Amino acid sequence: MEIRTERLLLRPLRESDRAEVIEIQTDPRTNRFNPDPPSVAESEQKFDQWLTHWGEYGYGYLAAVEAGTGELLGVGGVANRRFGDEEVLNLYYRFSPGAWGKGYASEMAAAVVAWAEREVPERPVVISVSVENVPSIRVAERLGFTDYTVADYFGLLSRHYRRG
Repeated sequence: MEIRTERLLLRPLRESDRAEVIEIQTDPRTNRFNPDPPSVAESEQKFDQWLTHWGEYGYGYLAAVEAGTGELLGVGGVANRRFGDEEVLNLYYRFSPGAWGKGYASEMAAAVVAWAEREVPERPVVISVSVENVPSIRVAERLGFTDYTVADYFGLLSRHYRRG
């Protein structure tokens, strides 16, 4: 699975991405809405889980690479998740602070959602966002997600949006 957008190459994560992804995941700026930011060890474990998901399902979270330079800007995509009593695809994205404000999250998310709705239509795409994370809420709403519940998500009061 590889997706190209106007400015991005979205490709499967690989072991060589580990250090950069861990740096993004643990950067305090990327966790400003997270009251319990992940440690390096937790981020390493999560990265391993993401690689395992790829091996099991043939899709998952992707490296978001700037097409022109090859620079890894962030990570995101969809992965299987149980939400309540439903199997869904969780939309996730986290970009390095240097990539913020340029529309990369929206560009990546739109391409991934289109892929998911075409390739895995039996699972609705959902996104869970801290109620304080206004930039991510805007991305979800711009992509046509609708707010359907507010609930705790890993200890964080979150808005849950869905498509489909």
